[in-house]
Amino acid sequence: MFNKVVIANRGEIALRILRACKELGIQTVAVYSTADRDLLHVRLADEAVCIGEASASESYLNIPAIISAAEITDANAIHPGYGFLAENADFAERVENSGFVFIGPRAETIRLMGDKVSAIAAMKQAGVPCVPGSDGPLPDDDSENLRIAKEIGYPVIIKASGGGGGKGMRVVHSEAALINAISMAKNEAEMNFKNSTVYMEKFLETPRHIEIQVLGDGEGKAIHLGERDCSMQRRHQKVLEEAPAPGITEKQRHQVGKRCVRACEEMRYRGAGTFEFLYQEGHFYFIEMNTRIQVEHPVTELVTGVDLIREQLRIAAGFGLSRKQSEIRLKGHAIECRINAEDPVKFTPSPGTIQMYHPPGGPGIRMDTHIYSSYKVPPNYDSMIGKLISYGSTREIALARMRNALDEIIIDGIKTNIALHQRLMHDGYFNEGGTNIHYLEKKLAQED
Repeated sequence: MFNKVVIANRGEIALRILRACKELGIQTVAVYSTADRDLLHVRLADEAVCIGEASASESYLNIPAIISAAEITDANAIHPGYGFLAENADFAERVENSGFVFIGPRAETIRLMGDKVSAIAAMKQAGVPCVPGSDGPLPDDDSENLRIAKEIGYPVIIKASGGGGGKGMRVVHSEAALINAISMAKNEAEMNFKNSTVYMEKFLETPRHIEIQVLGDGEGKAIHLGERDCSMQRRHQKVLEEAPAPGITEKQRHQVGKRCVRACEEMRYRGAGTFEFLYQEGHFYFIEMNTRIQVEHPVTELVTGVDLIREQLRIAAGFGLSRKQSEIRLKGHAIECRINAEDPVKFTPSPGTIQMYHPPGGPGIRMDTHIYSSYKVPPNYDSMIGKLISYGSTREIALARMRNALDEIIIDGIKTNIALHQRLMHDGYFNEGGTNIHYLEKKLAQED
């Protein structure tokens, strides 16, 4: 096992990684910006190194500074967490070339799956179901693009090949709007990702967002750990997740999971990863793969009993998979609410000092957070300040426990989206299960 690991991230995921390392007897190095001196994991780590100013570009995205921190502390490996450099193939490559272990997939795997066009091609080859589409980048030929769209059938969606978060994306309902939409998507993709390549897919009207968690040993063996439902979204950003997904049968889980495992085996996938699908009318359609640990990984941990961060560390250290597929059993139900420092109505960020923090408790409640009373939430980074997770033997029990927990939690001094989650926990359609990805947007629009 590693002697020392650099945690190249901040916030709750950095604290989560630190705790997993301590359980395994691994020393930790926290890297932090000048705005994050008071983060809890910085205080708890064996060593801490300031790597730059508050701006992410000068700190958490500063590759030379992070590698230098590993060098001066004699670390063995670097864990990127999620966000920042977690899916940056150049970072993974430079980490390995500098003599350290990157706790994640190989650089070539990240590149393959980071480009949506090449990822879809790889999935089709592995037999993973994909959304009908252009089967590659759109050409600079208007007539050909019109033909492709007509063959797919309107409505279609234009997507940036190297994109994410809803950027470089346009839904087109008619032939008259297609060419302009492609041009706009290309411009936005170039501006945000320095890659103007776009592709076309059939736009599904009322899909759910279902994802499959996988683990691979990097040597050709892989397993899946069931699915999560991440359909409750606002502006393409997840708000709430749960596992298992309501209405997905054991047969469906086995079929799609088996294909994901096959894809991992073919590319010799290393570490934790997530296959994201749109699900509509009983069919799964692959949209992308995240080659990192996900924000919502706790719900899978609770229903499988598998510590995913621990597995990442074990696999990266060469110990392989600790479980066989036959040993994975989904038991009970888990729900995760993302707690953000933001106005619950306007959704504007709300940085500032937390005057009082009181975490919820009781059976089946888990709170993954880095905040504490007197902690100052900086304005420089993502607004998520914690994840509240409930677990129960049934979905109904998990829902009841989440309602109680949301009533108990206290975060004073800043605004949070706790009120939004309270409304969702009492929403009739959500309580039935199976809402689509557009449901929350429409609900908020109606309330406005």
